[in-house]
Amino acid sequence: MANITNRDHFSAMVIGTGIAGLTAAFSLAGAGIKVLLVTKAADPKDCNTFWAQGGIIYQGEDDTPAKLVDDILRAGAGLSNKEAVNFLAVEGPRVVKKVLLEEMHVPFSTTEEGELDLTQEGAHSISRIIHAGDATGRAIETSLLNRVKSEPNITLATEVTAIDLLTTHHHPADIQVRYRLTNECAGAYLLDNRTNDVFTVFADFTVLATGGLGQIYLHTTNTRNSIGDGVVMASRAGARIMNAEYVQFHPTALADKKANHFLISEALRGEGARLRNQKGEYFMEKYAPELKDLAPRDVVARAIVEEMTLSKDEYVFLDLANFYRGHQPIAERFPNIRKACSEIGVDIERDPIPVVPAAHYFCGGVLANTSGETTLSRLYAIGETSCTGLHGGNRLASTSLLEGLTWGYYAAASIVSKLTAGTTPVEAAGRESSSRAAAVRLSYSSRIPGIGRIDKHIFSSIPDWTPPGRENREDPALILQDWTTIQHTMWNYVGIVRTYERLKRAVADMRELGSRLTKYYHESMISKEIIELFHGQQVAAIVSNAAIKNPVSKGAHFRRD
Repeated sequence: MANITNRDHFSAMVIGTGIAGLTAAFSLAGAGIKVLLVTKAADPKDCNTFWAQGGIIYQGEDDTPAKLVDDILRAGAGLSNKEAVNFLAVEGPRVVKKVLLEEMHVPFSTTEEGELDLTQEGAHSISRIIHAGDATGRAIETSLLNRVKSEPNITLATEVTAIDLLTTHHHPADIQVRYRLTNECAGAYLLDNRTNDVFTVFADFTVLATGGLGQIYLHTTNTRNSIGDGVVMASRAGARIMNAEYVQFHPTALADKKANHFLISEALRGEGARLRNQKGEYFMEKYAPELKDLAPRDVVARAIVEEMTLSKDEYVFLDLANFYRGHQPIAERFPNIRKACSEIGVDIERDPIPVVPAAHYFCGGVLANTSGETTLSRLYAIGETSCTGLHGGNRLASTSLLEGLTWGYYAAASIVSKLTAGTTPVEAAGRESSSRAAAVRLSYSSRIPGIGRIDKHIFSSIPDWTPPGRENREDPALILQDWTTIQHTMWNYVGIVRTYERLKRAVADMRELGSRLTKYYHESMISKEIIELFHGQQVAAIVSNAAIKNPVSKGAHFRRD
């Protein structure tokens, strides 16, 4: 593992290189903090942020935080955490302006007059979304990653898979340490994907930014690495998981296997596109008479499933060509979507687009506050890995990038505050050498007492990794079949429409598979493929169990019974 040795110690470890992880890493580094930034991908850009299309919330004309709060709460089906919603509505646009516009100079699209091009998306009451064509995530990820790579205080480790979080209640060999009441996270066991060597790496603070869990479903817009690793590791370590039943399905993914469920952005419907079935009937008026095609995603996804069920068709159509109302030509507004569709013979300037729903965004996760702190001391969770309560039962369009950016920024501020315990936020910021570090806002984190660095005795009491098994039992056919079981079970039983009988079957199937995999895991040599399979089964069990325990049908958790 380049630049890392066994039993290395960093002030902060950030696991994940999407918008949340990158923002936290460069904000910490700018404050003089030594950071280890880890991704299991070979390319740090291989994450969901890079593929985000629609945009990020900023501020529309005559917009207010109160208007954004209302929209988020309405989409969240009455389950949102009002503190988190208010926090994002006030702080989010400020962080966008400071970090993405003024500091990173992300190339967002502009009007002919040179102003930011504001667009509207589903369930928003006003045009407040800024975008970079239809490749907003790519523009943001590239800008952030370029900055991260230039930071001397950041060690970037690629092709490194986190196996397990180190905690004081579980790992120390010294019994005296395990008697302590407070359970603390002290780092992680990390696997070098290329050599299968396992490193014990310590950190005063660990930040989970591992993204979503879409790959546990048969159809998903998520990247290959979206397994839910962070949720599983946090759960095993004792952190609280919340709202795991709320998995949002994007209503419009390209209905072609060769396209790998390429996301057809909600921005198309924001620009006028309408859904119709294969009979040519525009159907959203039946399911959402007021918002119609701009209804929240769960409503639209269920409507599409209902139409497909009635007609026994495998997809419906999204008609952009006949209803587009944007000021740019379609080819300029949606160049990447146009390219992806053209590869399967669809001209979006003329033809309707075949679409199906696909697992898209995880609204639950590791419970975290507005600073990103979890219920496990020294462990932070940000972005899609976390559950701040912002999304409640269903995510409002384009809040995901904003959440990752804002919580990444303030998690860093919180950690800086704790590492400079004994000083006031003003004094801590004033001592920083870089202008960016001085600008880190500590107003939210300063209310939390500083706890400083971890007790070094804890590090010395934690042993190196002991392999669970020593046989080379990695069989691609077995791994593929187990993944097939997970993905089909979750899609058919814990998907867009759920019933008690389906969920009962899912829980039983995941329990049985878990028993087999535990035995397999403890007999086999460790590898990335085995870790991911193990984590995939465990997070599927977490989602299934949460779903069967919640009989109330709300938001993205729809119980037909």
